[in-house]
Amino acid sequence: MEDDLFPFERMQRSVLVKREAKTSHSFGKDPNTRPVAELLQYSIINVDKPSGPTSHQVSAYVQHILNIKKSGHSGTLDPKVTGVLPVAIGRATRIVQALLSAGKEYIGVMHAHKPVSKEQLEGVIEKKFLGRIQQLPPIKSSVKRQLRYRKIYYFKILEVDGQDVLFRVGCQAGTYIRKLIHDLGEALGCGAHMAELRRTRAGPFDESTLCSLQDLTDAFWYYEHEQSEERLLKILQPIEHAVQHLPKVWILDSAVDALCHGADLAIPGVAKIESDTQVDEKIAIFTLKDELIALGISKMISKEIIDKETGIAVKTDKVFMQPGTYPKIRKA
Repeated sequence: MEDDLFPFERMQRSVLVKREAKTSHSFGKDPNTRPVAELLQYSIINVDKPSGPTSHQVSAYVQHILNIKKSGHSGTLDPKVTGVLPVAIGRATRIVQALLSAGKEYIGVMHAHKPVSKEQLEGVIEKKFLGRIQQLPPIKSSVKRQLRYRKIYYFKILEVDGQDVLFRVGCQAGTYIRKLIHDLGEALGCGAHMAELRRTRAGPFDESTLCSLQDLTDAFWYYEHEQSEERLLKILQPIEHAVQHLPKVWILDSAVDALCHGADLAIPGVAKIESDTQVDEKIAIFTLKDELIALGISKMISKEIIDKETGIAVKTDKVFMQPGTYPKIRKA
């Protein structure tokens, strides 16, 4: 399992301290202490998508169950495909864009049109289906049908039973697994099609935090009728869980409110930053209490931000924290 890692997991980042700073407990809060009432308007649910409905329908079911007006899902799954479908609710809806670029993992069953051995499969995969591959999206797809490159992080054959092959694959977002299996069958010289598929990971979300639509329905019933928050607290995840795969920068309390109003992050506001951040890389901006403020695009590498005293460190893109959460600092 050590090889079954996404790129962000292989990146060993350390935290570089720009300036020692403390945060006031008079405002803001640890994301893990948000009450259910707040989470119902600002959180992520890792839904175990059932076979049958579309991803959009599952997102709509979540709205109906929780009696809310906004939700959005990350990474469309075909109706018959099951598994990990992060659904953001309320003010958290825009965070799904950050997950679209994260890696995905699937476990599925491939049916080869003739018997094949595990050794044959692994040989072909090693030569043609690891790393950067070319893929032509299927005719029925949501993107323009032209050759494009995608990365396969790992592709493991778990079991072979006659013509049925159980596999696990980790890949870049936007990889069509049905097409991958079709192309593997062509390379084997026998043909193949996908018989069953389940998504087991989407970026930082995996099967360990899944909840079914029935689980969600039950948890909300207990919350409404018995004032019990316990079940919902296990399901409603802080929005911060959705950006674990992104590099991070933490800022001073005094800089927070300006960013909430859309200002870019200047170097004097930086307290610490993760190492190896590159120019024009998407980055998550946090308070010193680990609250997500915004997503931005880095304008300097980490070392420059640590070494310099002036300049724009991060261009703010999407703001999530509401203005007024932290006080406005007035200049003398």
